Amino acid sequence: MDHTAGINWLTTLLSLQGVTATVSSQMRNDGTGDDCWLVIDSAPLSPDQIQAIQGERGAVLDAVQYLANTTLNLGKPREQQQAYTVELDGYRTRRLAELQQLAEEAAEQVRQTGEQTAIPGLSSAERRQVHHLLTDYTDLETFSQGTEPDRRLVVRPVSASSDPEASESDVSAPSGSADAPTQ
Repeated sequence: MDHTAGINWLTTLLSLQGVTATVSSQMRNDGTGDDCWLVIDSAPLSPDQIQAIQGERGAVLDAVQYLANTTLNLGKPREQQQAYTVELDGYRTRRLAELQQLAEEAAEQVRQTGEQTAIPGLSSAERRQVHHLLTDYTDLETFSQGTEPDRRLVVRPVSASSDPEASESDVSAPSGSADAPTQ
């Protein structure tokens, strides 16, 4: 698949912000499917520029990634849509390792206590990743609860699925299914 459109779109967006940077693309499979990673070369950027593009806790990078997915897939049939991940200075790679640890800690806590636990403060893309990271935990299920900006991912034992606190629309398949469309 040709990813020139993604590279051109992100390069133009950065240019409009007064940032000159090279963008490359690479296909990666994070287990939820093939993503086109649009990687911004951080070498020519100052630490202040990197921070401005990433934002606090990756908020700006998340917003750029959301815009990329929305804009680049606009008007395309679902089967022709491509998931895009925007990477800068290894942020996404580091954050995925953090999410893996967070998911494992939540799973261990639920298994030890038998009680559900909530993980607040995740973007929809991060919730989707955690849902996926817990897929192999067949004794657990995940679902998202609440509304933005206070939406959180809940992990609980499968046997708790009859809990009236979770609505049918919130509960995912055991071990997590997608939280939201790919961002």
